[in-house]
Amino acid sequence: MNTAKAQFALRLREAMVAEGYAPRPAVLEREFNTRHFGKSMTLHGVRRWLLGQTMPSQDKLLTLSRWLRVPPEDLAFGSEPRRALEARQASWDQGIGYADRHIFELYLKLPVPARKTARDVIAALAVAHQVEGA
Repeated sequence: MNTAKAQFALRLREAMVAEGYAPRPAVLEREFNTRHFGKSMTLHGVRRWLLGQTMPSQDKLLTLSRWLRVPPEDLAFGSEPRRALEARQASWDQGIGYADRHIFELYLKLPVPARKTARDVIAALAVAHQVEGA
């Protein structure tokens, strides 16, 4: 069994329980089909979601996320990727000041060949100063 699908199934069952629904195929089929405006799901189809055999398409994932009040990316992938991105963004925001931000904005406006030159210069400086990761 694909672990991503199994993890989705676990998150789906947990979200159903958190909203007061039994994580059973009949309940999922009924509640999903009353809220989804596309092609309805069969009992067998939603059972496969709950068993971790398949994952819903994006439109169905959006319906599930609205119904269960869980962000679609959290339902599909879990909250860890989002938390990791937020932590990385926070450390990035805290680590640079106005002058550095201004330089990054100027860098982004440079043509691609000039950006490569700037990266090469920075990499050479990092090697010269024995910076980690250089």
